[in-house]
Amino acid sequence: MTAHNHAASSDEKQEDTLPVLFEVLGGDALGGRKLFIGNRVAADNADLLLANGITSTMNLAVNIELLPLALADGSVVRRTHIGLIDGPGNLPQHVLGAVFVLHGILGQASPGKMSYPPHRQGNVLVHCRGGRSRSAGVVALYLHLVHGETFQSLDAALAHVRNARGLGPTHPLPDMVGLARRIVMHRDAIAPLFDAL
Repeated sequence: MTAHNHAASSDEKQEDTLPVLFEVLGGDALGGRKLFIGNRVAADNADLLLANGITSTMNLAVNIELLPLALADGSVVRRTHIGLIDGPGNLPQHVLGAVFVLHGILGQASPGKMSYPPHRQGNVLVHCRGGRSRSAGVVALYLHLVHGETFQSLDAALAHVRNARGLGPTHPLPDMVGLARRIVMHRDAIAPLFDAL
């Protein structure tokens, strides 16, 4: 490990002890809702989630399980978990599945039923452990496939997510970017599915 890589790793370890939360998309594109990217610590911070109107989280880390979380207003955070591996080992179908699930979460209603924990529709946080690779890759792919009029290429979506999250060119990790590029090769077949159902 070079000194530079060790420094980057140390910075990541320090950052992973703090809540990290950045808005990626909002406004008319999501019907007034907002999409955030962040880390595990932010996803467990009830005060931070409430302050940012976040009522749903999507965990993309295969190695992290989060407990139920209630906000001070009485609503319970709706948790979704799609376990991706940090590095090699994921399939394109799994990554694309995460994109479909994210699209579904952003459009899901919040009906009140006796058997459901109290919940209200709000903003969405996508996270993994640090919000640097799995989350960044899935969010960038979502932006390109679903909001292609704004993010006309995967590179444009990646640049937007990197800028919003404060990432350098080494994140998302190459394996995640490679899977996203494989999926984008089939964009013409995939993109219509988001609107066809």
